[in-house]
Amino acid sequence: MSWRLVLPYPISANRYWRQAVIKGRAVIFPSKEAKAFKAEVAWKAKGAGIRTPLEGRVAVHIRLFPQRPQDWAKRSRLDPDGWADTVRCIDLGNAEKVLSDALNGVAWKDDKQIHRITLERCDPDGDARVEIEIAPLASARIAGDLFEQPKAA
Repeated sequence: MSWRLVLPYPISANRYWRQAVIKGRAVIFPSKEAKAFKAEVAWKAKGAGIRTPLEGRVAVHIRLFPQRPQDWAKRSRLDPDGWADTVRCIDLGNAEKVLSDALNGVAWKDDKQIHRITLERCDPDGDARVEIEIAPLASARIAGDLFEQPKAA
């Protein structure tokens, strides 16, 4: 069983977290924008058939598509091989952390379950979005006799 989701473009981690001092203590918490993003991700995940979070190890493949700019045709004529590299895009590590947090409790119980992750920035082809594939990952089996002590003769 695996799932393929098309999700909204992630917000920046700088906009995801807020900090405040409450009763003399610094507290970090998700912003209103982060809560709205997480709610939308959960709604789309449920629409894709995710009913309960996966247990065990998880493999995730994230494909990030930035918004195609209005002047993309001009850019591609001037620099056919590199125009897409000039398009504004959230960095992959930032996107992964925001998506992992948004999918906690939805696709998996905790992001520590992610044992394999691949990230890919794709050329813009229209609307900004994220395509994510989530699959259970079989845990590696270690042969029991590798760690057993030799038996005395």
